[in-house]
Amino acid sequence: MNRRAILLCAILLASPLTTSAQNVDAKVHTLKNGLKVLMVPRRGDPNISAGWIAKVGSVNERPGITGIAHLFEHMMFKGTRTIGTSDIEKDLRTLAKLDSIKGEMQKEEEELVRRLRAGEIDDVRDPAARSARHQELRKEFEELLKAQKTNIVKDEFDKIYKINGASGMNAGTSYDFTIYFVNVPANKLELWFWMESDRLYNPVFREFYSERDVVREERRLRVESTPTGKFEEQFDALFWGSSPYSWPVIGWPSDVEGITREEALSFYGVYYAPNNLTACLVGDFEPQEAAKLADKYFGRLKRGPRPPPAVRTIEIRQLAEKKMVGYAETKPKVRIRYHSVADGHVDEPALVVLQGLLNGRTGRFYKSLVLDRKIATSAGGGQEGRKYEGYFEVSATVADGHTPKEAQAALEKILEDLKKNDVGVRELQKVKNQRAASEFRKLRSNFSLLLQLLVRDSYRGWETINTDPPKLQAVTAADIRRVAGKYFTRENRTILVFHTKEKEAPAGGAAPEEADPDLAGLNASDQQKAKLLKKNLPAMGLEDMEKLREQISTGLLQAPEEKKTFLEALLKMIDKHIEGRESAK
Repeated sequence: MNRRAILLCAILLASPLTTSAQNVDAKVHTLKNGLKVLMVPRRGDPNISAGWIAKVGSVNERPGITGIAHLFEHMMFKGTRTIGTSDIEKDLRTLAKLDSIKGEMQKEEEELVRRLRAGEIDDVRDPAARSARHQELRKEFEELLKAQKTNIVKDEFDKIYKINGASGMNAGTSYDFTIYFVNVPANKLELWFWMESDRLYNPVFREFYSERDVVREERRLRVESTPTGKFEEQFDALFWGSSPYSWPVIGWPSDVEGITREEALSFYGVYYAPNNLTACLVGDFEPQEAAKLADKYFGRLKRGPRPPPAVRTIEIRQLAEKKMVGYAETKPKVRIRYHSVADGHVDEPALVVLQGLLNGRTGRFYKSLVLDRKIATSAGGGQEGRKYEGYFEVSATVADGHTPKEAQAALEKILEDLKKNDVGVRELQKVKNQRAASEFRKLRSNFSLLLQLLVRDSYRGWETINTDPPKLQAVTAADIRRVAGKYFTRENRTILVFHTKEKEAPAGGAAPEEADPDLAGLNASDQQKAKLLKKNLPAMGLEDMEKLREQISTGLLQAPEEKKTFLEALLKMIDKHIEGRESAK
């Protein structure tokens, strides 16, 4: 073993050194209106990772307006009173007319819903079911939308950033937050402050109604047209008994189609007030100068008249096992989901370490189900601690010649063993070391650190990036056994089983390829994309690989459930290559 490797092992095996190495010193500037700015100066990089987060996600919605938080993510790129329009006054007049007509249309749409419930029609979207008045209103509405487009400067917000050297502008909506970010040249920091404050200070929700249709189409592509999307959605609704996590981030179809601009404005006024926002900068800049710019630009925003309401509903205790069986064009799979704990709960560190014991090529699931017994092509599990509730889910993709019942029994056997027997000292420490190394790697890039600080601040505070690692290192074998016994019970779980939907076999055809374990559980389209990445990884530099990893990690923030498996598979492939390169040095 070379000297560098010996030093690395020493660092990872010493918990105090590991946690101190991860210490992040963020300077905090809080404006009078309540907006917080986190600043982490890092000299030498000509770019600054900049972003802000609104502490609002789908969990803050209500039935009738589900999907509105995600819709706002789209609307925030549509410009302001100065950006995105050639004539703001004309723009505002058109918006007022559209709102007026939409109000009349809503009455007609409510009548269609009444007729559907009475059994008079089968589909509220059927043109034949609409009244003559409804058809007339729709025609007038469409003509106004066309007229509105002639006054719009398309994608001007994005273009301003690009011509000034910025890159990577994007956003994401989760159950608990909505995040916006971009990389800007260090000498364009004031532009970022002006741009971001302007879209908060002078928002114009132009293209609101046409953008609803864009979101509706996004939902169709991401959920309704995928083999398992609708099943995943219904599984979530089945699992949660009372929590607002039961509806999808993208919203229910009828809500997405029915949200009005008036409802959107009301929602925006509460959740996009500065006292519900945190901004962050990571890169080469002077904190004192950045604080002055924050006061100058973000200081214009008016504090909300009242704080955003707390999420009141607490998930009810599940009393009996629930199960869902689906037939889809996918490999047979089994998923077992247990109610667990929210982010920050005292039991969460033990559940996170337990996750490490189960996962990876050296984890208990892979070694038992994939390598030894060969009843699954992939298996894994993990703790999902959201802001208000949480769950622990385990799953397996079934190998040919075996059944979901066998895979389920194998998963349960491993969980039962964790309830009865202590984890060995070496196995436990290995998982802690791997976790510490992973957390340390995530601090390398400015962009990755930006995302972590913003998301953590929207939960329990940015400081948890420093205070959480020691809690993981303090987890004992007794803690693992205790949480396994507490949460992995029959009455606390919901099971989803997928059987392969029969379809006609193609005529003739070559012999099937040998299964690649890295691609297990992916559909044909995603397998092709993953194969392409796997083929090109050896030729990529470490820096490019790290950047790609950041992009995929960001994509996970807004990915629907059925795409998370694909993105997580890509991350595993990238991590494997990074670890291989580093161990070879």
